[in-house]
Amino acid sequence: MLVYKFGGTSVGSAERMIQVASLVKGGESKIVVLSAVSGTTNSLVGICDAYYAGDKTLVASLVEEFRPKYDKHIYELLQNENSIAEANELMEGKYALLRSYDVASFSGVQEREIHAQGELISTKLMHMYLAEQGLNAALIPALDFMRTENGEPMYDEIESRIKEVLATYPATDLFITQGYICTNEFGQVDNLQRGGSDYTASIIGACIEATEVQIWTDIDGMHNNDPRFVEGTKAVERLTYDEAAELAYFGAKILHPLAVLPAQKKDIPVRLKNTMQPEAFGTLIGPTSDESIPVKSVAAKNGIVAIKIRSSRMLMAYGFLKNVFEVFETYKTPIDMITTSEVAVSLTIDNDENLEAIVKDLEAFGCVEVDTDQTIVCVVGQLLVEDSKVVSSVVDALESLPIRMISYGGSKSNISVLIPTQYKNQALNLLHQKLYSVELV
Repeated sequence: MLVYKFGGTSVGSAERMIQVASLVKGGESKIVVLSAVSGTTNSLVGICDAYYAGDKTLVASLVEEFRPKYDKHIYELLQNENSIAEANELMEGKYALLRSYDVASFSGVQEREIHAQGELISTKLMHMYLAEQGLNAALIPALDFMRTENGEPMYDEIESRIKEVLATYPATDLFITQGYICTNEFGQVDNLQRGGSDYTASIIGACIEATEVQIWTDIDGMHNNDPRFVEGTKAVERLTYDEAAELAYFGAKILHPLAVLPAQKKDIPVRLKNTMQPEAFGTLIGPTSDESIPVKSVAAKNGIVAIKIRSSRMLMAYGFLKNVFEVFETYKTPIDMITTSEVAVSLTIDNDENLEAIVKDLEAFGCVEVDTDQTIVCVVGQLLVEDSKVVSSVVDALESLPIRMISYGGSKSNISVLIPTQYKNQALNLLHQKLYSVELV
């Protein structure tokens, strides 16, 4: 069995949904994971913000903004009068639900319920269209089997539940379900965070031991650089799980950072495909990649804060690093990069929510300097740290730019450089010119 995942742009219009239907029908049995229609989740977030602000009038106004978009979607997607009536009734119910919450008691529980509605709508509309086309597809609610505890997937329970659900449809080989949404240990509607539909697909793939997990987007695989800022990029045909995970974490938007791990545990290939160019090979992620290409890709992650802590003593006191790390543990703030010397430690974070409190606590151990508006540029490939030519090429390519930090050795597949964000585009282009020259590859 295959697992297909389609993102918001892939189901963003009736035309796109029809195209998705053409891609999933026939062939090997499959589970199709859908995101919300593009733009829907952002709108739902706005509705929640209005509830928190106590503005019920704004809530009603924002809900009404859905109507023309989904009226058009339904009109262009469905042909049967009964189906159209059912779809309109579905949306009226959703509009009523979105308006129904009490501003005084609105909380995270209701917020997560609202966030779930986008996927519930897109999958229901897709299922209705498939039924109109005479396809025997089953709509299996993710809330019936996708379980988390403390935000982590409960794999054993998900596996037993989804196999039980599938067993109730012995004559069906096409299943539609929602990405992103789940229920937590309290039985409440919850989610896997933004972009979590990729994660859903990988979890399902692992739990049913799928032949392959396919992530369908609007680009033909993971490119060797960011095509938004660099000309002449091309799709990378093969990546290892570790290479793909590094790229996803450090800015490659095509894939959710956590999406590789579940599939990797079961050694299930993950393929990135283009909905607009289904004939393209895409990118295949698995245990091995092409060793003849040392540098697979370059990615960049914005919104980075660099923090330097200089010890108040001439040499670092015993336990200095432990004390520094405990501050970030206290505020549940992950560290991306770190470099150390005898008297100082520099590190980066991508979440500045508790920055003021973190700096205040760190000042107990020494002098603290903070640089905002930084970007991590990440060069990824196999065994990069063992290839002196690649390392020197990275440094040479960026010699004209003000490098704040450079880190390699912690991962065999990653060389990371920290620069001010204003130089990001320049850095990506310089690295592209240098790393993909004939001499290097």
